[in-house]
Amino acid sequence: MPTKFLKTCICFLLFSSSVAAQEKNKTQLVLLGTGTPFADPEKSGPAVAIVVNNTSYVVDCGPGVVRRASAAALSKNIPSLKATSLRKLFITHLHSDHTVGYPDFIFTPAVLDRNAPLEVYGPKGLQSMTDHILKAWQADMDIRIKGLEYGNAEGYRVNVHEIKPGIVYKDSNVTVKAFFVKHGSWEEAYGYRFETPDKVIVISGDCTYSEELVANAKGCDILVHEVYSMEGLAKREKRWQDYHSAFHTSTKQLADIANKVKPGKLVLIHQLLFGMPKESLLLEIKDSYKGEVVYGNDLDCFK
Repeated sequence: MPTKFLKTCICFLLFSSSVAAQEKNKTQLVLLGTGTPFADPEKSGPAVAIVVNNTSYVVDCGPGVVRRASAAALSKNIPSLKATSLRKLFITHLHSDHTVGYPDFIFTPAVLDRNAPLEVYGPKGLQSMTDHILKAWQADMDIRIKGLEYGNAEGYRVNVHEIKPGIVYKDSNVTVKAFFVKHGSWEEAYGYRFETPDKVIVISGDCTYSEELVANAKGCDILVHEVYSMEGLAKREKRWQDYHSAFHTSTKQLADIANKVKPGKLVLIHQLLFGMPKESLLLEIKDSYKGEVVYGNDLDCFK
C-alpha cells in the first residue's frame, strides 16, 4: 500500500474519531414531558433532561417521567436516559404535576438495579416529601432488598439537597445555578441555568413574569419556558383568570421576556391552550417577538 494513501487513511480515521467524540460530548436538551395538570394522553407531565457526555440531568418529574426517559433512550439512542442511569434530579417546585413522578424516579430505577443513590436538588419541603415517600413504600423496599430479589440498597437511597439561590451543583459536565421565580403563592419556586462546555440552557419552571429569570437567562442558547394563551384564558371563568395570571406566564409576557433575553432558541413547554389551537398561541408570541420559537412536544431533542 502506498505510503501517501496510508497516511490519508490514518488522517481520515483520526478526523472521523474526533468528530464522533465531539458529537458524543455535545449537549442535548430532551423534552421528556411537556404537559400540564390536564390529562392529555399525548403529553406526559413536566420533565426535561440535559444530557452531556453520556450523563443525564433531569429537571422535574411529572407523571410518566421514567417511561418517557426510557423511550428517549431507545428511540433517540440516548443511553444515559435508560432507567438505571437516572441519578441526578432537580425540582423547580413542589406542585403535584411536577412531582407525581418522584416515587417512580426513586423506585423504578432501583428495582431495575440502579447501583448508586439518587441525588435530588430542590426547594424547602423536598426532604419532608422524600421522607414520606420512602416511608409509604417501606414494605416494598424491605421485600425487594431483603427478599429473593437481593436488591441493591444503594439504588434505593435518596440524598436530598434543599437549595438556596446560587450555584447548587457542579461537575466536569455542568454548572447548575438556581434562581427564584414567581409562582403565585409558593414560597419557593426555582428556575435553573445549566452551563455546559458548549451550551447555556435555562429552564423557567412554572412562573409568571420574573426579572430574576430575565437576568439569569440573558444570552442563553436555549430558553425553555412555560406559557398560556391569552385568548384562551379570556374565555375561562374569573377564578381561573385570577389564578393563571398570578401563577403563569402569558404569551405577551413571554414575548417581552424573550425580547430582553434574546435566546438562541425559545422552546415552549407546559403550554396552557384552554381550547385554542397551538397555532393561535404561537401567533400571540410572534406578534411581538421575532426570534426562533418552537412549540415543544414530548421526546423533542435539541442540540
